[in-house]
Amino acid sequence: MMMSRRPINPSRRLADGRAASLDASIRSKTRSSPYLTIGLVIVGAFLLIGYFYRDTGTFGSIKGISRVEGDFSCAVEVQKTIPFLKKAYGDSMHKVLHVGPDTCSVVARLLEEEDTQAWGIEPYDIEDAGHFCKKLVHKGIVRVADIKFPLPYRAKSFSLVIVSDALDYLSPRYLNRTLPELARVSSDGLVVFTGYPRHHKAKVADKSRFGGLAKLRSSTWWVRFFVQTSLEENEVAIKKFELAALKKSYVPSCQIFHLRSYH
Repeated sequence: MMMSRRPINPSRRLADGRAASLDASIRSKTRSSPYLTIGLVIVGAFLLIGYFYRDTGTFGSIKGISRVEGDFSCAVEVQKTIPFLKKAYGDSMHKVLHVGPDTCSVVARLLEEEDTQAWGIEPYDIEDAGHFCKKLVHKGIVRVADIKFPLPYRAKSFSLVIVSDALDYLSPRYLNRTLPELARVSSDGLVVFTGYPRHHKAKVADKSRFGGLAKLRSSTWWVRFFVQTSLEENEVAIKKFELAALKKSYVPSCQIFHLRSYH
């Protein structure tokens, strides 16, 4: 007795077709997954390289690694004035010490100059500093030191000492100790960058970082204090600096004082 063939259910055929299509799609994705993995690895590598070099200035400006936030930052101003400082001090720019927060960024900029050696002192902790800054500390180019105490250098160790964003946070009691120390370790001059009282406004965030609010003083106050500590203004350097700045129409955002070293 012959058996009759059962009719094929059209819905089942459609379902089987969909299953086959889905299976083919899965196999296709499985075959392409190595390419997807390679692509993700390449993208991840670029992200890691960008993160590593973000502090070196290679893929970002030096200003970008500044740790001083807000309007009050003379460290960036120091970098802008390096060409004028070279005109004012000439050969005295061959061995420079910068003192102040963001010293890593300033030292990095100074090291770009031909025939210039640079060191730095960071008065505050560098826990939030980038890889490049910590590398400078590891090499001994930058030191972390409390500037209210004697500096870890011999007399006249540097031809020029530049300080920014540091003295504004010191009371006169500590300034009486720190300024003579800065002059002691310099041989050809001391350049002081301080904030303008009318241009800068210290923020509450600065208090937690530096232990107190910046005391932004007038130029008259500073000049009087320099006289009290037996520090004389360097008239020759002042004139050369102002002439170089005038040619470039440079208007400073910070007060700049040029002082003679102790002899």
